[in-house]
Amino acid sequence: MHSRGARSRELVRARAAISAIFFLYGTILGTWTARIPAVKQRLALSDARLSVGLLAFAGGAIIGMQASGPLVDRFRSTTVIAPAVFADGLLLIAPGYAANLATLCVSLLLFGAAHGTLNVGMNVNAVEVQRAWGAPIISSCHAIYSIGGFVGAAVGGIFAFAGLGAGATFAAVAGLVIVAATCVTRAIAIPDAATSASAPPPESRIEADADAPLRGVLVLGVLVFCCLVGEGAAADWSAVYLHDSLGASAAFAASAYAAFALAMTTGRLVGDHLSAKLGPARLVRRCGALASVGLGVGLLVDEPLAGVIGFGCLGAGLSCIAPQVFSAAATRNPAHAGNAIARVAGLGFVGFVIGPPVIGNVAQVVGLPGALAIPAVLAMFVALAAPALRPQACPRPAVT
Repeated sequence: MHSRGARSRELVRARAAISAIFFLYGTILGTWTARIPAVKQRLALSDARLSVGLLAFAGGAIIGMQASGPLVDRFRSTTVIAPAVFADGLLLIAPGYAANLATLCVSLLLFGAAHGTLNVGMNVNAVEVQRAWGAPIISSCHAIYSIGGFVGAAVGGIFAFAGLGAGATFAAVAGLVIVAATCVTRAIAIPDAATSASAPPPESRIEADADAPLRGVLVLGVLVFCCLVGEGAAADWSAVYLHDSLGASAAFAASAYAAFALAMTTGRLVGDHLSAKLGPARLVRRCGALASVGLGVGLLVDEPLAGVIGFGCLGAGLSCIAPQVFSAAATRNPAHAGNAIARVAGLGFVGFVIGPPVIGNVAQVVGLPGALAIPAVLAMFVALAAPALRPQACPRPAVT
């Protein structure tokens, strides 16, 4: 009885710790996003020059993701998370004090690399805790990340309202992150049930499976790519669509992305329950269909309220896809979970980065409503490809 109680406390502590890491990750990114206009103004950057800095951040994130995969597999997620979260917090400060575009790009490249490294480590750890927990928990972790993003954006808004610069904002948030991370990282753990499920120590697993291919990673990565094209489209084009295409006021146009973000967070809060009830493949199929049909109908109705509802459906539909795909990638390749998630997350991040400009260029030809059909089509593709999340049987040796 005492052993079970101790075991329960260990699991609860591990889940709380990784949830807190997701929250800090979201807070850091939300703070940075909220103060991008201040950084742009301080350096007197044009939109084109600012985009160079933002591409440096994206490039750094992808580099960090790919580099951290092998590190997580060899040294475990706990070893990678601790330095990554401290680096992510500290490196947030530098862009706020960059002297010119060149130093901004360097600082964002390093910041992105730390952010990408933390992304892989925390997702692998969430899957490991989930395995020990014996029930889905990863969607709730992503919901907490979304909440952290709201908090970070709110903090950035408060500092902006107070007339304080981006540097002061980033330094204050970084200080809070470091204090919180000092407490949280002590509780980050891989529960025994998770390690025993994929048995021997990481080094021997890497050696034993060095030549084994990562099963199904490309297909799973494509699903996340499609999902994050939709997220990027909502972030960059939802308000523009309502304001410019439908004639909504600026205030009402902003509610389109608010509906998207709120629906996504709510969907992730209930995602674990739905995953346990439906299974990952059925959940992703229904989520993809909701995102596709909801946004598609909203675009066809051609009214501001329908647009808000359409983007809300897109957020609810996309909410559970990435967490379920990350979980499937790690579970399918337990000896290479870090590499699997790194490749899936990297493909997804590419979708988030290139999706909005592609939609913008297509809009020049067919109009923004037509271009926004791209996320709806991709979401339907995810729905149709959802069986890829079903567990794959390992090939049996031939009988001679």
